[in-house]
Amino acid sequence: MSYRTHSRSQITHLECSLSGETVDHKYPHRLNPENGKPYLARYDLGKASETLTKDSLADRESNMWRYREVMPVVDPANIVTLGEGHTPLHIAERLGKHLGMKSLLIKDEGVNPTGSFKARGLSAAVSKALELGQTRLTMPSAGNAGGALSAYSAAAGMEAHVYMPKDAPYANQVECIAHGADLNLVDGFITDAGRVSGKAAEERGFFDVSTLKEPYRVEGKKTMGYEIVEQLGFQIPDVVIYPTGGGTGIVGIWKALDELEELGWIGPERPRMVCVQAEGCAPLVDAYKKGVEFADPFLNPSTLAAGMRVPAAVGDFLVIRAVRQSGGTALTVTDDQMVDSVRDMSTYEGIFPAPEGGATLSALQILLDSHQVERDERVVLLNTGSGMKYLDVLGPALGL
Repeated sequence: MSYRTHSRSQITHLECSLSGETVDHKYPHRLNPENGKPYLARYDLGKASETLTKDSLADRESNMWRYREVMPVVDPANIVTLGEGHTPLHIAERLGKHLGMKSLLIKDEGVNPTGSFKARGLSAAVSKALELGQTRLTMPSAGNAGGALSAYSAAAGMEAHVYMPKDAPYANQVECIAHGADLNLVDGFITDAGRVSGKAAEERGFFDVSTLKEPYRVEGKKTMGYEIVEQLGFQIPDVVIYPTGGGTGIVGIWKALDELEELGWIGPERPRMVCVQAEGCAPLVDAYKKGVEFADPFLNPSTLAAGMRVPAAVGDFLVIRAVRQSGGTALTVTDDQMVDSVRDMSTYEGIFPAPEGGATLSALQILLDSHQVERDERVVLLNTGSGMKYLDVLGPALGL
């Protein structure tokens, strides 16, 4: 079905996630200049509900743009898609049996066009940038986001300038170059790459699409929440376990659940949101344990999970609020635990996850042992990417 046969986006404005201040969505925005916090897109959900119904979904395209009314692109001609989204929600029968669980599911984002959930966010961000006339884009990336920006910018005929730490996964570096992006390798961490990218944006007129520093990547990520609910027959799971670096995935899923309630698809119940970070880079877990909303930068971060090596997150308070409001928790796992879980998920289910995906299984085992999650609960693990993107680190870790 053509995008044009759907009701168009019902976006109405942008709202500051901290102060509630509103701005016009028809112009480019990044962070709120008054407080440095993210803007979030808001919609006329009453109007959206007239056409975005449960029954309407059967005839819609099998990608994330099936939820057009609650996506930010007004003119469908500006949608840049490679078929992202509508990823499988596997019933992990063998792994669940191994763990003694009745209902374990794995949302496998590794089958997205660029091999990770980053495809969703960059499809949305590149599409909206195109609509707003911003055709020279820049961003820092720990790996997969840079590859996704490169691919979607190539599809749109736009410039992509990517700044990565020198130790970013080799596969991500190669895909940026293959897609014609301007790849710049930076000494240090993603925060250092962010500073260089930000300076380039100021000096050369690029539009910066860093995580949560523009309003639209989270709109792509939120479709994971829409899909999970749809795939569960418009029910919610008991627990969602998510590997966290910048935190946009948790922020997006939590936003989606609020929208779904207002659309009338679900009630007020929510899953417990679990934030998993690497032991060697855990600013959000530290803040959660301290009982605060804003995280201190994590010094000397180290983990083989490149997507979790994010020492500071602009959306920290949004992640921590979602965890607390849902009655969830935040915890860390070690690199060795991640690698063991990569092997287990691959062996029992045939899903070869990124280390970040492995982290969710490691976290589940800790939560089961401590009875923070019970074995009769319905649990969704988010595998955010394919292990194929991490062969340079997983090969040696698995014994090659």
